[in-house]
Amino acid sequence: MKLETKSPHTRQANGERWPVAILAATGAVGQAFIRTLKDHPWFEIAEVAASERSVGKTYKDAAKWMEGELPPDVAELVLTACDPSQVKSPIIFSALDADVATVAEAAFARAGRVVFSNAKSYRMEPDVPLVIPEVNGDHLALLTHQRKVRGWTGAIITNANCSTTVVAAALAPLHEKFGVNRLFVSTMQAISGAGYPGVPSLDILGNVVPYIGDEEPKIERELAKMLGKFDNDKIVHAPMIVTAHTSRVAVENGHTAVMSVGFDRKPTVEEAIETLRNWKGYAPSLGLPTSPEHAVFVHDGLDQPQPRRHVMMGRGMTTSVGRVRECKMLDLRMVAMSHNVIRGAAGGSVLNAEVLVSNGFVQETVNQ
Repeated sequence: MKLETKSPHTRQANGERWPVAILAATGAVGQAFIRTLKDHPWFEIAEVAASERSVGKTYKDAAKWMEGELPPDVAELVLTACDPSQVKSPIIFSALDADVATVAEAAFARAGRVVFSNAKSYRMEPDVPLVIPEVNGDHLALLTHQRKVRGWTGAIITNANCSTTVVAAALAPLHEKFGVNRLFVSTMQAISGAGYPGVPSLDILGNVVPYIGDEEPKIERELAKMLGKFDNDKIVHAPMIVTAHTSRVAVENGHTAVMSVGFDRKPTVEEAIETLRNWKGYAPSLGLPTSPEHAVFVHDGLDQPQPRRHVMMGRGMTTSVGRVRECKMLDLRMVAMSHNVIRGAAGGSVLNAEVLVSNGFVQETVNQ
């Protein structure tokens, strides 16, 4: 599989769109997929699937729509079970919880579908790419090995945890040039990351909850894989020590991470800022329908970035970085923030799909 070159597919050239399905379509991330895919030039929402209690209902009757206007064509779709015998689309966007995703996503991959997963189930499997396209899109080359060792004709591609996503995107340019070896990170995570209905109001208003189940281990284990190198059908994890603290705060959207970072070669503050500003990332992920103009944007203000002001930069796909400065314990300190539901979930999966459609992987899978 050659990921370095993009070849427009005949569907796109003819103005046709790929039919896609959304699993767990009525939940918060499922709804984010619907908003992200509305009027998408390459993808058309053809099927929606959910739990047994919603099967057979129209989407508008089963879902409690939470933001904006529900697209009329989706509103009338009838929900099916999350089963490949009922869902026929070649591209599957999965918002399933991990306890269901483990079985269901593998079933779709065995049935020849390309699954873009937001669950933790397969993130750390050695043959499954854990991808932010601009950061480590070359890891998608692992899919050929995945299909070979698992004996299936489809594939599973995973997003990182939403808090890992903001950290990885901010550190990738610096790791590429200077080598990150130590990281202390503390996150302030939005309530939308808890799904719907999320955190009870009396637990979060005027409060900080200094624990989010399994979030700290996710950051500590996922980051090294994402910043690692693809080599001979495997990912060689980056040799770094990571310690994480995670808290839930009364912010609607946008996870903020404050970091102290140690490097193999210490950059000056000026070098770090210049590196972040000049970074483009993995070339085949650029210029796609969901790609932001800036994957990483550096703010000058001493009080930036802020979720309320900056979370929708790049239509929610930009990672904002600010307050890059010296650190007395490690080498540098910095703050990063991005939209946890868009960049950290639905938008990230859609961009992964765009990369694999643009290089012909999806067409190759369908033609098998």
